[in-house]
Amino acid sequence: MDIIKSLYTWVFSVLFIVLMFPVTIIMWLMAAPFGYGSFLVHRWLSWQGRVMIGVSPLWKLKITGRENYVPGTNYVIISNHQSLLDIPVVKCLKLDYRWISKLENFRVPVLGQSMHLAGYISITRGNKESVVKMMEQSERVLKKGESLFIFPEGTRSPDRQIKRFKSGAFRLALETGTPILPVIIDGTGAVLPRKGIIFSSGYILKMQILKPILTDEFMSDDPDKLAMEVQKMMTGALEELRQDE
Repeated sequence: MDIIKSLYTWVFSVLFIVLMFPVTIIMWLMAAPFGYGSFLVHRWLSWQGRVMIGVSPLWKLKITGRENYVPGTNYVIISNHQSLLDIPVVKCLKLDYRWISKLENFRVPVLGQSMHLAGYISITRGNKESVVKMMEQSERVLKKGESLFIFPEGTRSPDRQIKRFKSGAFRLALETGTPILPVIIDGTGAVLPRKGIIFSSGYILKMQILKPILTDEFMSDDPDKLAMEVQKMMTGALEELRQDE
């Protein structure tokens, strides 16, 4: 049954994204002259993600901690990364942000073009020039009062445990004086492992928004040390979330 349900989920998701793409273009064309084309497309893509999560019979999603997000405040939003499924799951947060994603995702037909229209920021792994460009773009976004979303692990965890955080997100938070909003995701790695294509059913996907870390609460002014401290805190939060099962 998982194979049949997985086939349905993949086929629906791909067709849904493709069929919605003309609407994406029209929305951007209508809103771009007024300066909010990328904002509208992001909202549209977020709705699509929520539909894809909501219609699948393979899982249920539980979100807690919404009260920790303060509307009107911009954040460096960070999350652990277990699975490809994290991307539509995160859309269910209903938050506005610019996503930082690896360049390969921007090369996926239709999806990549939609990400460009949403104003998301690309990065090429291991390319120093790309990292510098990403940091400059991200800093401009934060200084405009917008939020960023980053997976600080840089890639999906193979064992559902939180791996070492890279320092980029924390350097941006320190240099721009932007609070950090940590988000914990769990269950996605069990449903769709890093190298898997068949979804496993019977899991409850969990997502928890933790309390924001304000600039005067930063544990260090060294981005590497700050990354390590936040990683420790989020690892503890993930353990607590699992104990509630």
